[in-house]
Amino acid sequence: MYVKKEFTFDAAHYLEKYHGKCERLHGHTYRLAITVKGEPDSEGMVMDFLELKAIVQEKVLSALDHSCLNDLVAQPTTENMVLWIKEKLEPEFKGKSCSLAEIELWESPGSSVILRLEKI
Repeated sequence: MYVKKEFTFDAAHYLEKYHGKCERLHGHTYRLAITVKGEPDSEGMVMDFLELKAIVQEKVLSALDHSCLNDLVAQPTTENMVLWIKEKLEPEFKGKSCSLAEIELWESPGSSVILRLEKI
């Protein structure tokens, strides 16, 4: 079973190795979806939504929201941001009964990157 929680955050970035409008400082309202996989426990939950929210808030959103992403990630493309998010979240699932299954990050309403850690 898969459990998904979505978040939004605002951040700015510029792409040094890109030639076009995105090489200049600009901002986005990002949308982030985190999906975990597991079996329901004795309480009937794969993972409590509040626990997932707390982990993502502490490990990801607290750093990214209202930041200049270049201060955190070299060449902060959406692809590189997803890999950064994976590095921050994966250790949080060690020893848990569920695992991180998918990270999806939208840079704009019609453009996203998906990283599948397990085949869904």
